[in-house]
Amino acid sequence: MGMQRQLQCFFLVGSVFVIFFIIICWDEMRDETFYLHTASSQDLTHLKLRQAHRRRVIRELCSAKSSLNFKEKLITFDRIPNKALDHLIVDDHHGVIYCFVPKVACTNWKRVMIVLSQNLKAPNGAPYLDPLDIPLTVIHNSTIHKTFNKLWRRFGRFSRPLMHHKLKNYTKFLFVRDPFVRLISAFRDKFAKPDEYFYRKYGSTMLQRYANISTPPDSAQDAFAAGIRLSFTHFIQCLLDPQTEKEKPFNEHWQQMYRLCHPCQIDYDFVGKLETLDEDTEHLLKILGLEKYIHFPPGYKDRTSVDWERKLYNLYETDFRLFEYKKPETLLDE
Repeated sequence: MGMQRQLQCFFLVGSVFVIFFIIICWDEMRDETFYLHTASSQDLTHLKLRQAHRRRVIRELCSAKSSLNFKEKLITFDRIPNKALDHLIVDDHHGVIYCFVPKVACTNWKRVMIVLSQNLKAPNGAPYLDPLDIPLTVIHNSTIHKTFNKLWRRFGRFSRPLMHHKLKNYTKFLFVRDPFVRLISAFRDKFAKPDEYFYRKYGSTMLQRYANISTPPDSAQDAFAAGIRLSFTHFIQCLLDPQTEKEKPFNEHWQQMYRLCHPCQIDYDFVGKLETLDEDTEHLLKILGLEKYIHFPPGYKDRTSVDWERKLYNLYETDFRLFEYKKPETLLDE
């Protein structure tokens, strides 16, 4: 009988201990869950405030009363030439419009847009599901992407009402970058190594005009073999030369971002920056409801800003102010 009572007491004490342990663990789990939820909510609030701020700055500077003045500021969307709308990629499946800016993660975002639109089929005949599976050779093929300019080619004068409908109802986004760092990236990509297309179309003329080489080699390979290379100073001289744009428009890789994406005429729902690419991409995919469907390709680790000079700043001032990049004070001498 005594043994039975001892067992009952032991069982009772053990039960109380287990219940006490469960209560403690539950409280800790609840506190941790609350902390994680609170932290996540705080992060989301921060990202929402960031977007609200970026969009507000653009709206304020695009208003007629702002101190920022540039040629295209007050024109209406319908006055933008159709050819100038070729950077607006449309995905009708998900109601998304992406304005791509070269040298601002656009290769990976084009990959994502191809997956979303399902316009491109893999060798097995099925649409691509993983952005990284898409061959690099086709990503920048203009025939792959559905753009606003193609709407005009297809529908003619009826295209503008269609564009307005999509702009009103679709989620519109772009990604931007420190304008001068973007220039450096463009120069290094197109002129610091042999690129036959850019050498023949731009590099050879720059060498003639700004490097005093009257007869440049016929090819980039020959120029590099002879030790003849375009310097960044020559490249900047070309950009600052008023004659350059009189002859032909800037190439898209160094065209000002506002002239590619028209933020004063298009009210973008999301403005991402390369400097905050990871956070902005995760936030945007959640907004679109695609965070479980799309995995954004990794990359773009070198996002360091540098300073350049006053004349170059004047040329790109609109980009700096619209997208809130600090005015540089000195020129980096390469």
